[in-house]
Amino acid sequence: MTEQTAPAHRTPPPITREIDLSPIQRKTVRKSVMGAMAGNAIEWFDYGIYGYLAVHLSTQIFGGSEEAILWTLFGFAVSFLVRPLGGAILGPLGDRIGRQKVLVFTIMMISVATAAIGLLPTFDQVGWLAPVLLFLLRIVQGFSAGGEYAGAAVYMAEHAPDDRRGFWGSFLEFGTLLGFSLAAILVTALEWIVGTEGMEAGWWRLPFLLTLPLGLVAIAMRARLHESAVFEEAKEQDTRTSAWQTLRDLVTQQPKQLLKIMGITILINTAFYLVLTYMPTFLQTSLDMDGTQAGLMLVGVQLVMMAVIIPMGALTDRIGRRPLLLTAAIGFTVFSVPAILLLNTGNLLLQVLGLAIFGLFLVMLLCNISASLPALFPTTVRYAGFALGYNVATSLLGGPAGLINEALIEQTGSTLVPGFYMMAAGIVGLLAILTFNETAGRSLRGDRVPGDDDQERLAIGEELIGKVAKDR
Repeated sequence: MTEQTAPAHRTPPPITREIDLSPIQRKTVRKSVMGAMAGNAIEWFDYGIYGYLAVHLSTQIFGGSEEAILWTLFGFAVSFLVRPLGGAILGPLGDRIGRQKVLVFTIMMISVATAAIGLLPTFDQVGWLAPVLLFLLRIVQGFSAGGEYAGAAVYMAEHAPDDRRGFWGSFLEFGTLLGFSLAAILVTALEWIVGTEGMEAGWWRLPFLLTLPLGLVAIAMRARLHESAVFEEAKEQDTRTSAWQTLRDLVTQQPKQLLKIMGITILINTAFYLVLTYMPTFLQTSLDMDGTQAGLMLVGVQLVMMAVIIPMGALTDRIGRRPLLLTAAIGFTVFSVPAILLLNTGNLLLQVLGLAIFGLFLVMLLCNISASLPALFPTTVRYAGFALGYNVATSLLGGPAGLINEALIEQTGSTLVPGFYMMAAGIVGLLAILTFNETAGRSLRGDRVPGDDDQERLAIGEELIGKVAKDR
């Protein structure tokens, strides 16, 4: 018997509703959400400043040669090579010793490694030792990030009441956009205040160094967090004796779920990294746009995304996760190339419209992640499943998307490459989403994939949101 089957007579675990929570329980939910969100914002602040400072890093760390921008993007991509290793180790560990302990460790490592980039010697000072040191720090970041994002999403999902998981889960992605927006605002402001010469003179270091005090705040918040009742219940019933056994059971018992999360992750992170991380480089190097203008356009799009992401997350609690996920996947499949054509026009209003198209479909994905992806796995392998599947897919096509697109643009001479790349990712994501259970309002408790017990819930008179799963 696998974890996805169950006796027909078993009573499904109860649905937790926000209205039934005590004031102390509601306070615990808010505290848990803010702690997870703070650390997530730091992680994406790091990725954001690297993307926005890529042009300066190409001259400071890689010497400004003709291949410097590709080496810089490789420095971004290299961290993703070790993310699956981090996920394979930290994910099962989080299922064994707890989500909170691993989350404190990951944000500590990410903060220290990011701040250390701001202290690196330049290429003019030490030659190729500078990029080697950068690559080593990016590897540390990548390993830690392999457990950070998955852990934060799982932790938040397990603390949220079942009927409001979309609302509370969207705060994690609000933190993602907050981190990126702070990175964009800070770098754009520095560019405007000190100019290119000032940035080259050393001001490029400031955003990296600021990660350390921000990280200390996040660590302090996470150190006060507690494990969820969902995790504690599952831990008492789990007979596994090691993290290795958790990983083995995940791979042997949940292969379909791993493929599902990899499929949607290819779409999510291809869109995410191309739109929010690679786009500043694309606009400057391929479309010859001024760095400040590119930064301001992207800041504007991100601020609008921040304004709508939480209401969109709440919407998924009422109509289901699948409608928005399917709309986003179809949108990227159909409209990615037209959006890039708009960016190529040189007309400011049409360029803003092109970015807005990407932002609209991206925010539909982001508002869903923390509610949908943890619900692809049973509790005892949830952290491991999310971390492994998410990071393997990210390392293959999501994280290196900027590097791949820049190389293809140089080889083909076509600035439409990002549009076709995102269109292909949209098709892969659509195929994965079509296989998803609807999990809005479903319980995350128990040893089954959420949604697999829909027929049993209907049999006892429960009303379910969205598409009902068939008997398994």
